[in-house]
This record gives sequence, C-alpha cells and structure tokens, in this order.
Amino acid sequence: MGTNEKIGGGGLHHIALRANDFEATVKFYTEGLGFKKGHSWGEGDSRIILLDSGDGNYIEVFAGGSGEVKPEGSYFHVAFRSNNVDAAVEAAVAAGAEVTVDPKDVVLGSNPPTPVRIAFVKGLNGEIIEFFHSTGENQL
Repeated sequence: MGTNEKIGGGGLHHIALRANDFEATVKFYTEGLGFKKGHSWGEGDSRIILLDSGDGNYIEVFAGGSGEVKPEGSYFHVAFRSNNVDAAVEAAVAAGAEVTVDPKDVVLGSNPPTPVRIAFVKGLNGEIIEFFHSTGENQL
C-alpha cells in the first residue's frame, strides 16, 4: 500500500475498460502485452476480468461494449487503492468531488469470493474515480 494519507494508502489499483470484443481484448493484453489473467466473474455481456500488468496493478476489462468507437476511448474509470474508503470519499468531497456511489461492501465473483469495499466519485473534470479496498483473504 502506498503512502497517501488522504485516501488511506493510495496507488493505482486498476483502470476499467469496456471492451467491444471481450475475448479479443483479453487476448491482446495477455498474449500481446504479457498481462496475467487474474480474478474474473460474470457471464456473457456481464463478464469482467482483472488483468495484472505485472506489478499488481490491473486493467479491469468489462464485456458488453457498444461497438461504437468513442473519441475519448473506452476507459471509463480509474481506481485507487485505499485502506479507508470512507475517509477517501470524505477527502474527495471536501476537495470538490461529487459522490456517485456511496461506500459499500461487495463480493466480487465466487471462485474465490473476494470481498472488497468500494465507492465512486466524480472529479472536477467529470472523471470517475473509484476507491478500492480488498477486505478479505484473497487480496486484489
């Protein structure tokens, strides 16, 4: 964990990408760029996989892209590690961010089930920021 006291540790956890072709995107990052498959969950257009870039930072690939190429690309949020998601949200709001998803505990997948605490805010430029804390044995 990093040393950013405002958000409870800090450091990049993942960048989320909505894939127009899920399988081709996973193949591009794994076979083409050497990323390692990590935790995955969901089915069909609800599939999600975390691909480790080699240092514990991930690209989170979501299935179900529209097929439309957007001028800004397909990345739709950035996640920062935090050991205190609630305090990170408070710091972001105090700095001018808007909460879009209140802090909550969720379990990612079922093989193995991976409990995390997450929250989302919208930054000053409309960027979506997630604060992410692995809370169980299977650390992400």
